[in-house]
Amino acid sequence: MAKRAFEKMMAGMEDAIAYANGDMSRGKVAMPSKGLDVAAIRKQTGKTQDQFARAFRLPIGTVRDWEQSRSQPDAPARVLLSLIQAEPETIEQLVQRA
Repeated sequence: MAKRAFEKMMAGMEDAIAYANGDMSRGKVAMPSKGLDVAAIRKQTGKTQDQFARAFRLPIGTVRDWEQSRSQPDAPARVLLSLIQAEPETIEQLVQRA
């Protein structure tokens, strides 16, 4: 079993090296979705990071990480952020009722 795990790790390393050397068929890069500026969405609401996090029940650290590009919102978070961007007051009211 350990040999099989090692072989899988080595295959992954070989793919990574090939990709780094220009063989695009051996790897895949996940790119964050374009057009979702979390800081701009938050600023549109007129809220601080802390106020925004509380209003939409998000961890403050997560909001900071998104704004500083340390992490990207996952699919459900992107939906929530898009809704906030379109209708911030309505979404805040709905979140507070939930």
